[in-house]
Parts: sequence; C-alpha cells; structure tokens
Amino acid sequence: MKNFYRLILCASFVAFIALVGIGTALAGGPPALMTAADSKAHAANSEGIEHYNQEHWDVALGHFQKAVGADPNSAEAHYNLALALDKTDKHKEAAMEFKKAQNLGKDNPDIQNSKILLGHVKMLEGGK
Repeated sequence: MKNFYRLILCASFVAFIALVGIGTALAGGPPALMTAADSKAHAANSEGIEHYNQEHWDVALGHFQKAVGADPNSAEAHYNLALALDKTDKHKEAAMEFKKAQNLGKDNPDIQNSKILLGHVKMLEGGK
C-alpha cells in the first residue's frame, strides 16, 4: 500500500511539472520559427531564436534584423522579427513584418495560421 501512495505521489508530481512547463512555454508567446539550413539568414535567425526563447527580446530583435538583412525573402526571418517587435511594443512595425511574412510564406502553415500574425495584419488593414 505504501508503494501505491508513492506511485500516486510521483505521478501527481510529474503531471504538475508537465503543466508548469506547458504554462511557461505559453507565457513566452508563440514560438519563433527556424529558417532552412541553407538560408543566408540561418545563423542570425538561430541566434535570435536562442535569445527569444530566453525572453531577451531586444537581443533577439537585433539578430532577427540581421537575419532579414541577410535573406530578405525569408518568411520565417520576417515572422520572427515581427514576434520580437511585438514583444518590444512596436506593434505597427510588427504588423508590417507579419504582413511580409504572410506574403512570403504562402506555403508555411505555421505562418499562415498564426493567430498573432492574423491579429496584427487585421489591425494593419484597419480591422476589416
């Protein structure tokens, strides 16, 4: 019987840790997206993702700006730049970057179905 209670306690603890982990991931916002390994934006984008995941918004912003500069046609780099701009309260700039990501990333469902992107683009288009 003692082992049964230990098992229940362990299972409860594991469930608690899983919920806390999920909550932490959700608190940080939508995940940043990887670029293709052969993209000129890949190195700067990867560095930006590391800082974004650590909630170093300004540092991530700088790396994502470099990524967009290295590959202006990378939908993922524009998307990530928009995420960082949103986190630094630059919502109009974020909306413009989300729109670029939407236009460039027609084949990327993570971009096309992003709620934060859709909300910003709607704001940019005057709430239509």
